[in-house]
Amino acid sequence: MDIISYIKKVPKAELHLHIEGTFEPELMFEIAQRNEVKIPYNSVEEVKKAYQFNCLQDFLDIYYAGASVLLYEQDFYDLTMAYFKHCAEENVVHTEIMFDPQTHTKRGVSFETVISGIKRAQDDAEKNFGITSYLIMSYLRHLSEEDAFETLEQSLSYKHLIKAVGLDSSEKGNPPSKFQKVFAASVKEGYKIVAHAGEEGPAEYVWEALDLLKIDRIDHGNNSLTDEKLVNYLVENKMALTVCPLSNTALRVVDDLKQHPIKKMLDLGIKATVNSDDPAYFGGYITQNYTEIIEALNLSLEEVKTLVSNSFEYSFLDEETKKKYLQMVHEN
Repeated sequence: MDIISYIKKVPKAELHLHIEGTFEPELMFEIAQRNEVKIPYNSVEEVKKAYQFNCLQDFLDIYYAGASVLLYEQDFYDLTMAYFKHCAEENVVHTEIMFDPQTHTKRGVSFETVISGIKRAQDDAEKNFGITSYLIMSYLRHLSEEDAFETLEQSLSYKHLIKAVGLDSSEKGNPPSKFQKVFAASVKEGYKIVAHAGEEGPAEYVWEALDLLKIDRIDHGNNSLTDEKLVNYLVENKMALTVCPLSNTALRVVDDLKQHPIKKMLDLGIKATVNSDDPAYFGGYITQNYTEIIEALNLSLEEVKTLVSNSFEYSFLDEETKKKYLQMVHEN
């Protein structure tokens, strides 16, 4: 079977996706004009030219500028529904969406506005496309733990809508240990736990996320491979990594997809998955990530099936639903 045809038609799950990172320039301009918000770019083309990054911080500067146009519930609905339309086209049947409340509440947009718009899109996507989705509320690591506690408090009225909490934004100099207390409090509230670790930060940050935050899943985790003991731990404990190939090259975490570590991860027995991270900024949605990594590393059909299977196996779906999708992955 042609592997590219397989990946296009097989049902997929996406576990590492920032909804603010799906903000296509065209929609950004449309909402900026609707809300009469000035952004530092004069055209869609100008924005696209700015999407050349040397590091994570370069990207974050543009990411936050784009987010500034999101003010009303309808804006968050439009943003989220645009992503779900991509999911429908690419046969993504389940997605676990990260959102950054602090990016918006710090600008005076209420938590309720953000989550109400996203939730309405989730409901419409399930009704119209049959796509299920969970929300992961991310704490911004460049802000204080006190700020994260405020966000946790704001989330409690909407706890039934949020599956997990995570940790994202500028990794360097902001270790997981900075947020140990708020993650312990989040666990007490019943949230699942994920965290970005080992993207630009060292393997030590992955250990901290495991030991101090008690995470259920690692976002990125590339630098885990520099620590043999850590690799053994990840394999033995079936700790999944949500890997984002095109993001890694866009942010210079990996110089060339041909050097990407995901094949090595599979060879070592690590439970890697493929995801798109911030697809509007990093050159493609999930199918593009799969096709480019398949071609760059000459992945076999079995390896691709393992990656797709992992995306369901290490999702937060119930066991019965996982089983149904895993069967479909191997029947295709």
